[in-house]
Amino acid sequence: MRIMHLLLSTLILALCGLVMAQDTSVAAVKQAFNNAHIPGDIEFTFDPKVLLEVALPQTNGRPITLHAGIQLPRNATAGPPVFSVVGESGKGPFVVATVDPDAPTPQDPTSAQIRHFLGGNFFRKSIKDPVLLSNTTPAVTEFHQPTPPAGSDPHRYVFLLFDQPKAFDAQTLVTPATSIALFNISQFAKDVGLGQPIGGTFMLVGPDPST
Repeated sequence: MRIMHLLLSTLILALCGLVMAQDTSVAAVKQAFNNAHIPGDIEFTFDPKVLLEVALPQTNGRPITLHAGIQLPRNATAGPPVFSVVGESGKGPFVVATVDPDAPTPQDPTSAQIRHFLGGNFFRKSIKDPVLLSNTTPAVTEFHQPTPPAGSDPHRYVFLLFDQPKAFDAQTLVTPATSIALFNISQFAKDVGLGQPIGGTFMLVGPDPST
């Protein structure tokens, strides 16, 4: 019985650590991106000014808040994610994008990037940290749950925060009808004037064990 209690306590502590995990250092996030070769693979400069917090709601229990490089089971990533920002960022508007540079597999990313989310007109309504971001218009691309194929290594799912340019709402390069495959976030950012991301984080997700 005592062993069962110890195992249960260990499991609860582990789950609490997972739920409460979050990015707390801009420098650590930047290092995690560099270690995962994300800036080079997505072809952008990542020098974050703020922390982008990404929380994934769970059907049972509290949301999981990401820290850069956390690996999650696919069934914990159904979303849709909730975004917050920590740091001096202004009130917005902001654009949030999520891409997978590893589709269909990290060894052969011939479908990359997959656009898992793209939305604009996110605002923070106070200066207190962390501040929930709320968007005032529908997303260009609603959130798509990670679906790495059977046999693949875990994919990197990268969340990026940009300052929104004035003309973003008028862009037609990506619409709700545009394929989510073969997207290029760095080229899109150049074409619509997003500049470099001011914040970000990422998670690793592998295929379901049953696949």
